[in-house]
Parts: sequence; structure tokens; C-alpha cells
Amino acid sequence: MKTLYAISAIVTLALGLLHMATTFSLSSTPSAKVWFFGAGIAIALGGVLNLLNRQYGQTAFGLRAACIAANVLMLCYAAIAGHVTGAGAAEQFVMLTLLSSALILSIMPSASVNTHAPQG
Repeated sequence: MKTLYAISAIVTLALGLLHMATTFSLSSTPSAKVWFFGAGIAIALGGVLNLLNRQYGQTAFGLRAACIAANVLMLCYAAIAGHVTGAGAAEQFVMLTLLSSALILSIMPSASVNTHAPQG
């Protein structure tokens, strides 16, 4: 589970970076590009938050709670955004599968590296 969570978080981060990079190839208005780039930032930060939760979430309750909440919000946002923007079925499937996986793994203690309180 730990490896799967790491992969999920890294792919989420990479997807956010790709989302930001593709902004410049869009043929849309400048304001639409700003929002598209901002969504990429949110996706990338979600990946980073999951990496932090994987490493420290079992000993930092606030981090774990924030990560789970962020995953729920990103999943809802992606579902709505995919519908509103007319994303293809494959695009929606990939995004929702990835974000659902991150949410499920962020809840599971066995997916975290540090599953015990620190000694000392």
C-alpha cells in the first residue's frame, strides 16, 4: 500500500505539472488560461500534500485531516469540471480514478510510512 500511495501521489503531482505546462498551448482567452494554470497548481499541490501525508500523516493529525479534505474537494471539483468542460470519457476516467485512489489511500493507515507514534 505504501508504494501504491507513493505512485498515486507522484502521478498526481506529475499530472498537475503537465496541466500547467499545457496551458501555453491552449487557444483560449488569457483569463481561461489563468484558471487552467491555477487548476494545475491545485492538482500538483494535492500530489505534494499526499506525499507529505504518506510520510508524516500518522503522527500529524492536522496534516492527515487536511489531506483527506483536499482529496475529497479535488475529486468533487474534477467530477464537476469534467462534466462542465465536456472532457472525454477517458479523460474523466483517468482523473477520477487517480483522485479516488489518492482519497482511499490517504484514509488507510497501512498506506503511510510511519504507522506508529514516534518513540522517545
